Amino acid sequence: MNKKKIRITGTFLDEISHDIPHQNWGAKEWSEDFIWMSKADLKRVILIRCGYKNWITYPSEILIKQEKAIRPHWDLVSFFLQCCEKNNFEFYFGLYDSGKYWVNGDYKKEIQLNKKIISEVWHLYGHSKAFKGWYLSQECSHNSGEIIELYHELGSHCKSVSNGLAVLISPYIDGEKNVSQYITNTQKKSSITLDDHFKSWNDIFSGIRSAVDIVAFQDGHVHYDQLYEFIKVNKELADQNKMTSWINSETFDRDMPIKFLPIKWDKLRFKLDTAFKAGIEDAITFEFSHFMSPQSSYLQAGHLYNRYLEYLKE
Repeated sequence: MNKKKIRITGTFLDEISHDIPHQNWGAKEWSEDFIWMSKADLKRVILIRCGYKNWITYPSEILIKQEKAIRPHWDLVSFFLQCCEKNNFEFYFGLYDSGKYWVNGDYKKEIQLNKKIISEVWHLYGHSKAFKGWYLSQECSHNSGEIIELYHELGSHCKSVSNGLAVLISPYIDGEKNVSQYITNTQKKSSITLDDHFKSWNDIFSGIRSAVDIVAFQDGHVHYDQLYEFIKVNKELADQNKMTSWINSETFDRDMPIKFLPIKWDKLRFKLDTAFKAGIEDAITFEFSHFMSPQSSYLQAGHLYNRYLEYLKE
């Protein structure tokens, strides 16, 4: 393996989304995508969320009864685990995002609900040899509300029920590109300073280090000339708190008013090279199936895949 470059070793699975068009894939398309991933040397997938509001990926009796979720016609969690077992992939399970409790300040209800989900999921799927960890799907950019309590309680419960399996988070940076997906603007006027970002995440990491093992910061919210400094700070903070650092190298473009399209290869390569220079060894991405897969509904995604394979062979 070339030690002078970083590789994308995993991807999120964005099957329950609210801002990216659904591709309406069935078993055939998903099975083929695992093959495309394998050819690009990916080895892990992370279900970004098991449900969002009413839509869920598995027939959760808890969510159907308590949150009036719509029963899915297909158990995607079971299917993804089968694909992982067949292709020797690791699977990380993403928790439920209510879309209301925690975003409205009711962290305790989000925590209580997800603790039930964690126990239910482990009972249903914990036997799978591909089940290697958990993903806390409530993303944040700084120490606000009770995010430390949420991460600590949910991460601790994940570890408790699963005999210590790894827990992953993927936060973002409150940079100038941190704007709503529902507007055409691509940036705002203000950005968090490096110093304020450091202080905020120093507090968060100190409070969650016993409950979270891996942190993969998203790399798309700051300008390219700021990226190295922020990744370096994130890596240093994670090291201090004995947490593993990955990078979530986004394969969609935040610089265009059309949200969202596959990123230009030069931009992705720059981000990967920058993360490597900052000391990161593993990358995951959001997200292969829409923005890199040769069978994506976006034609240019397959071209990005080809450029990435050329990069691996250099």
